Parts: sequence; structure tokens; C-alpha cells
Amino acid sequence: MNEQKLSKRLAHVASYVEPGARVADIGSDHAYLPAWLYLNGKIEAAVAGEVVQGPFESAKKLVETRGLSEHITVRLANGLEAVEKNDQIDTVTIAGMGGSLISDILDRGVNKGILTGKERLILQPNIGEKRLRKWLVKYKYQLIAEEILEEDGKRYEILVAEKAVEAPSYSDQELLFGPFLLEEKSPIFLEKWASELVQKQRILAQLETTNNDHQAKISELKQVVKWIEELRA
Repeated sequence: MNEQKLSKRLAHVASYVEPGARVADIGSDHAYLPAWLYLNGKIEAAVAGEVVQGPFESAKKLVETRGLSEHITVRLANGLEAVEKNDQIDTVTIAGMGGSLISDILDRGVNKGILTGKERLILQPNIGEKRLRKWLVKYKYQLIAEEILEEDGKRYEILVAEKAVEAPSYSDQELLFGPFLLEEKSPIFLEKWASELVQKQRILAQLETTNNDHQAKISELKQVVKWIEELRA
């Protein structure tokens, strides 16, 4: 993967960026995504934010080598603190992190007044998708698209959201599975949850054999197992 050819995962993230967007790519690593977007005429400008010195230097080097410094700004900063008001960002991409970490980054962005609600959020959590969907509901973001894909034996979900007037109403099942993904029930989606079912049944069996009081967790797991089993019904 490089700025000329993205991984399948990042290519799918890129597909949700609207033409002419001004993008903040948080946790940008080598800045492959913003560089690819600009080189392919997809965006007007971008900020590549990175909190770790090594990846920051890699991103900076790539942008300078490709002569993109006037169009892509690389900043060493914690999360959305890489974004400044005059950047006029209208799209935020955060890919390759856990859902809890992405939620924390977004939380700080809201609390610091950086995330204004005008931005499209394109999020690709590696785990913790439910936590992220709950964050979106809390802050009145409506999911407008979801996707699940497989690359190199791993499954990834992409969540695309925009600010709504009122908080969306999702059922517990939709928060767990994703409303769009639950409706589509693609083969990859069903494979993911078949694997999850085995894992959750194993955890449930272990909890039921212990002497400790895990009744709340057991009840929760039983409900999730039931929902997963119903997917193929």
C-alpha cells in the first residue's frame, strides 16, 4: 500500500469522501489516504494528524516528497486537535483504531469545540463498533451508510454519519449489528457473527460454571447469542 494504491480497507473509506471535500485524517500514519485523495482529484485540501512522532515524520516526508505541502498539512497533535478553524474541514476520517478510542477522540473534539457538527464522519473501527454507534446517537449523528468488508483474513466495518436535528432511534440489535448491515445481511456479515457466536457461547459456558455472581453478564450474553442465532432464521 502507498499513496498511489490504497489497501482495500482504505479505498473503501475513501469512497465515502465527497468530491471537493476538505478532509482531516486523524491517525494518518504515512498520510496515504489524504495523499491518494488529492492526487486523484477527489479533495480540495487535507490535514493529516498524527500523535506519534515516527508516523508523523513518515507522513511529513511523503507529503514533501510528492510536492503536496500546499494542499496537505501534516500536524503532530492529539486527535482532532490537529484541526484548526481556518482549515475549514468538512470531512473527518478516522480509520484503524478501536471504537472506544475513536469515541474518545470525537468526545474531545466536541468538548474543545473543534467538531462543529458540520462534518461528515467516516469511521473505520477495528473493534468496538457498538460503542461507536452509541456515541453517534448520544451526539445526534445519523448513520447514512455502513459497510463490512474483508481483507487479508480480517473483517472491517465502516460507519458514515452526519449530524441530525434529533438523535436517531436505533434498537439494541441495530446498535450491535448496525442498522444497514442488519438489513443487508451480507455473507461477510453473517460469517463475522458466526465466528462471534462461537466465542460468545464459550464465554457464556465459562461464566455459568463459576461460583461468582455474573447473572447480569450471563443474561446479556444469552440475549446476544439469541440475536445472533436469529440472523440466519
